Amino acid sequence: MISFSMKFLNKIFLSDKIILSAIVLNAMVITWMAFPEYRHSTLLHHLDHFFIWFFLLEMLVKWRSLGIKKYFEDSWNKFDFFLVAVSVPSILLNIAPDIFSFIPQTSLLLVFRMFRLLRMFRFIRFIPNMKHILKGVGRAMKASVFVFLGLMFLNFMFALFTCHLFGHLAPEQFGNPLKSSYSIFQMFTIEGWYEMPGALDESMKTPWSLWAMRLYFVIVVMIGGVLGMSLVNAIFVDEMTMDNNDELEGKVDALQEQIAELKMLLIQKEESNKPSQ
Repeated sequence: MISFSMKFLNKIFLSDKIILSAIVLNAMVITWMAFPEYRHSTLLHHLDHFFIWFFLLEMLVKWRSLGIKKYFEDSWNKFDFFLVAVSVPSILLNIAPDIFSFIPQTSLLLVFRMFRLLRMFRFIRFIPNMKHILKGVGRAMKASVFVFLGLMFLNFMFALFTCHLFGHLAPEQFGNPLKSSYSIFQMFTIEGWYEMPGALDESMKTPWSLWAMRLYFVIVVMIGGVLGMSLVNAIFVDEMTMDNNDELEGKVDALQEQIAELKMLLIQKEESNKPSQ
């Protein structure tokens, strides 16, 4: 009977399809609970607690199947353990509020509840070749870190310069270095950049100062937005696809080796046929 029960539990909790379905349903419940009119729904809270128990049982089944040491060797399992751990206080308060009254029901418990939203990130683990993708992202981040730092320095330099030039004319956009840095970053993204110089048009007293101001912001967009952001994107994408390029280059090298071997065989065959002629 015990053996049959364990087989049944393993069939449920070691099945990726079932776990994925549970994650999707739990995400739907969490989303539904975010609506103000359903935030205090008893049914939704019971469903949410059901999924907490479900994932807790999943963790215990994996512990028994893999062993605790091997279980924690996987980074996704560590993430799952963290999500279950931060969900436990709400279960304890629901089971026995008098016994576990020492658990605060204010801001700390709210933080624990917010952490439950991270369960939706478990969906990522079921994306095909996710480890390969994450490896590529990590490699791209390492390759792009100095370019990011350079872009941040460029943003900081333009922000200070613009703050001194136009801070008194447009205090909401460039009134201090922080505001100016945020506005310059918006211009780097080339999203509504024309609104920034537009706010200064009326402050320019002469036509030449107006066009000089516009030329300045065009230079900012060209250097930071067109060149800077494009360079970051190019390096990031190149590093992300490097594995594919390596695989393709490997196939080309193998094909060239096969062609070279075929040529050698043809030459040897021709040489072996010469005496008989």
